[in-house]
Amino acid sequence: MLLKTLGLTAILSACAQATLQIVPGATWTATNTGKHVQAHGAGIIKVGSTFYMIGEDKTDGTFFQNINCYSSTNLVEWTYVGALLSRTGSGDLGPNRVVERPKVIFNQSTGKYVLYMHIDSSNYGEAKVGVATGDSVCGQYSYRGSWRPLGFESRDQGLFQDTDGKAYLLTEDRQNGLRINALTSDYLNTTGTSSVYRWNEKIESPAILKQGGYYFMFGSLLTGWDPNDNVYSYATSLSGPWSSWKNFAPSGSKTFNSQTTYILPLSSTTAIYMGDRWHSTNLMRSTYIWLPLAISGNSVTMADQVNWTPNVAGGTWAAGPSETSPEGEAAVLSNGAVTISCTGCSGGKAAGYIGGASGGTVTFNNVRADATGRTTIRIKHLNGNTAQRFADVIVNGASQRVSFLPTQDGNTPGSSVVHANLNAGSGNTIVIKITDGSYGPDVDRIMVPLT
Repeated sequence: MLLKTLGLTAILSACAQATLQIVPGATWTATNTGKHVQAHGAGIIKVGSTFYMIGEDKTDGTFFQNINCYSSTNLVEWTYVGALLSRTGSGDLGPNRVVERPKVIFNQSTGKYVLYMHIDSSNYGEAKVGVATGDSVCGQYSYRGSWRPLGFESRDQGLFQDTDGKAYLLTEDRQNGLRINALTSDYLNTTGTSSVYRWNEKIESPAILKQGGYYFMFGSLLTGWDPNDNVYSYATSLSGPWSSWKNFAPSGSKTFNSQTTYILPLSSTTAIYMGDRWHSTNLMRSTYIWLPLAISGNSVTMADQVNWTPNVAGGTWAAGPSETSPEGEAAVLSNGAVTISCTGCSGGKAAGYIGGASGGTVTFNNVRADATGRTTIRIKHLNGNTAQRFADVIVNGASQRVSFLPTQDGNTPGSSVVHANLNAGSGNTIVIKITDGSYGPDVDRIMVPLT
């Protein structure tokens, strides 16, 4: 069935936070940390009305630091809850270890949350799967060990829980192909002597969606950290026969420069592709590419979106609203903030020297909006550092700390998102500043939704 969209007016009436948008590839600032969300290679589990995103902390690079958990009720605003597992002094979770692609499912019969992850040495020579259990979705987990499932290598892995409660480990066996392995009733090990199904093709980053009578397996080709045209296969049974692999994003798009990490069902007819846009030389700055999937029978396609609006209550989505784009250099610049040249910026200029010793400030007055409510503002920015920069963004008097990831790929601005309340009319004021002596980003312009 073709993914259904609603007009923006209908969505606004259906959900008070409907103008909140997902911006693929942007800096996503956690609501309570002021830092970019660190949940790479993530999966999502929904408990009640809350979504929990569980992924890798890449703050300090490749090796294991934490498996982090964030929560959200709308899939847009994410709050850091805590770490499920953290680095230990030795062992699988010790220094210089690889722990990747964590996924959590709940076992109804045991009452335990079960976490699977890829466990490896620094040279990726062990190729094992690890498991841990917890009593609450975002509480502390107990690590229970690692092994090679059915005796075969396991690198990128995923989990799938079917509607009958049975669970499956999706595992990349580099020597033999991609596997679906059945798990025991307690979900703590594989069962049987052979895989439920094995593809000969070398596919990694596996994720399964069940929808409309079909199982869809998604994954990427083996190109290391570099993106490629990710693919999918479909079947009416997990044991096959499965179809040949096909692209779901436009050929040559390299899946919009991302790699599959999870497929989130939003309703019986709606699903979201979750991908990572890796920056291998600075993994902390890797971002998230989330896009709606269009599914018709056994066909899956995905189009790019600058921004889009999920409607969790209705299980639908809409394209992003129209926007105004006030320029940074046209704003009121004070306390040392000045206009600077920027060849990649709109109009070739930006507002620079925000923060610093004098507390450079940019103030956008008379910002127009056509509707009152909570929405997502995009700040187009430059950050020439290798680390995050920060600024306080004050929208109509309400301040929040916002992160701005490095934009080291030339002179092209990146996006950072701010979720804030606007009032209908031209009386909105948006201020960007930081007063701790550090420098904030250079601001090209802000993109403000009209509706």
